[in-house]
This record gives sequence, structure tokens and C-alpha cells, in this order.
Amino acid sequence: MEKNAQNSIWNKARQFLFNIWYMNESGIIIPTIIFGFLVYLVNPVFLSKINVTNILRSTGFTLISAIGMTLVLISGGIDLSVGSVLGLGGMFVGIFMVNLGIPIWLSILLTLLIGLFVGFLNGFTIIKFKIPPMIMTLGMMYMARGIVYTRTKGLPIYPMPDAFQAIEQVNLFGVPKIVFICLILSAIFHVILTSTAFGRSIYAVGGNISTAKLSGINTERVILLVYMINGMMASLTGIMMASRLGSAQPSSGTGNEMNVIAACIIGGTSTFGGRGTILGTAIGALFMSMLSNSMTLLRVDVYYQNLAIGAVLVFAVILDQYKRTMAESGARNKSHSKA
Repeated sequence: MEKNAQNSIWNKARQFLFNIWYMNESGIIIPTIIFGFLVYLVNPVFLSKINVTNILRSTGFTLISAIGMTLVLISGGIDLSVGSVLGLGGMFVGIFMVNLGIPIWLSILLTLLIGLFVGFLNGFTIIKFKIPPMIMTLGMMYMARGIVYTRTKGLPIYPMPDAFQAIEQVNLFGVPKIVFICLILSAIFHVILTSTAFGRSIYAVGGNISTAKLSGINTERVILLVYMINGMMASLTGIMMASRLGSAQPSSGTGNEMNVIAACIIGGTSTFGGRGTILGTAIGALFMSMLSNSMTLLRVDVYYQNLAIGAVLVFAVILDQYKRTMAESGARNKSHSKA
């Protein structure tokens, strides 16, 4: 009897491990677990309650923007302006509340609409003028950051209302509120991508835009919407950052676009479009936060931290290219065998 119970437990554990191994996200889940374990062996503080809370909070700030970026990348595009739109969001929510005295809820709503509008400008220009997404969003990155600095003169906007600061600074059940926000957003967009016509359209546009058009998909509408969603998510990140800091810092979000893109790619989202999941992006964001946090704990020089993050990003892109090449090779071999 006892032996049968042990065999049953072992079989369930083995099945659980097999399920993890064969998941699309196993390529990042397993390295993340191993990496965390190795860092813990070197410095046990890594898994302390305070440090885990810091990692989760950092993951949340990356993940909100990364969710929107996942949609853009799956559709075959890219957005380099998310870091600047983050700064823009923080600035506007500060101006609305501190300078104009607008209520908190309305200030947040107006700021989200501004992010939505910036995304609309990106998508509309890319579609109508056939500008490559990288060039258009690179221009928007500089324009949005320029607006922030010209409006603030490089000075922070403060003090934020206490109720606004409490949105991010006060934990819920000992867990940062941004984690709950990310869980809700991740669940919503996971359902959108996997269970709605719009989600399937995003994959179709990124997989082959010509085929998507022939299938009756309004590709321009899809592209426009993903950029608008991405702009809004970046703006939301800026709002949460301003709440966390208690002020709108003009430099907020500088370089954030690279962390966001890295989280998506490391999580399995293809730079060529047509492939990616919200779960993968979430694990990718967690890995990026763990990497940065562990190097800080181990007192690695900040310049080497940037080097490590850049190396991880390049490796992820190379791996993505390798997967794409192998998939195309497999498809060709399959077609030849049928012929």
C-alpha cells in the first residue's frame, strides 16, 4: 500500500516535470530556476523575503510594458519609444495632479489616453507612410523624451498626493500592488491572444501579412491597435513609476526599451513576428529582474551589468534566429518528403 502511494507520487512528479519540459516556455523556465538556485548558493540573501519582494516589484515594472511589446513583436513590428513614453506618462500624471490640481483618477485616465494617442501616432505613421517601425519609433523615442525635458526643464515634479503614492508604495498582503496589476493584465492579454479573433489576427499578421490580407484580416487595423495598446501600457508603467518614486523624474524610463525588448525575446517572442506568449514574456521579465538583482547583490560593477544584459539579449536573438532557421529547414524537408 505504502509502495503504491510512493509510486503514485513519483509518477505525478515525473509527469509534472515532463509537462514543464515540453512547454513552449521551457527554454526560459528551466534556466531561470537553475540561475536562481545558483545565485542562492552563492548568496542566500537572494531568496530573502525583502529581496524577493524587490525582484517581484522590478519584474512588474518591466512586465507591464513588455506585455504591450509582446503584441507588437508578434505582429511583426517593434517599438523603441516605450522608455520615453514611460517618462512622458510620469510627467503628464504629475502635471495633471500637482500643477493643475486634477483629481487622481482623472489624471490617470488622461495620462493613459495620452499614451494611447502616442501609440496611435506610431501605428498610423507606420501604416500610411510605410515607414519601418524601427525608424518611426526611434524618432518618437527622441520626440517624447524631448517633450519631457523641454516641459520640465530637467526638474522633477513633486510632491505627489499621498493617495497617489499609496497606489504603488503600500503593499497588499505583503506583496507589491504592481504584481497584482501585472497578474490581472497578463491574464487578460493571455486570453486575448489565445482565445479571440483579434489575438489570432495578431499572430496571422506577424506570420505572413500577405496571407493575412488574403484571409480577410484588416491588417492595418490590427497593427494600429497593437501600437495603441503598447503606448497605453508604457504610459501605465510611467504612472506606476511616479507613484513608486513619489515624483515624476524626467529621466524615468531611459534605456527601459532595451530591458522590455530583452524580456520579450528571452521569453520566446520572435523578432520576426508570428510567435510569442504572455507567459513566456512574464518569465523573461522575471529572469531580467533576477539577473540585474543578482549582479547588484554580488556587487558587480554597473558597467559589467550592462554588458551582461546586452550579451543576454544578443544570445536570445541568435537563439531566435536559430529556431527560425531550424523550423524553415524542417518545413522544407517535410514538403520534400511529401513530394
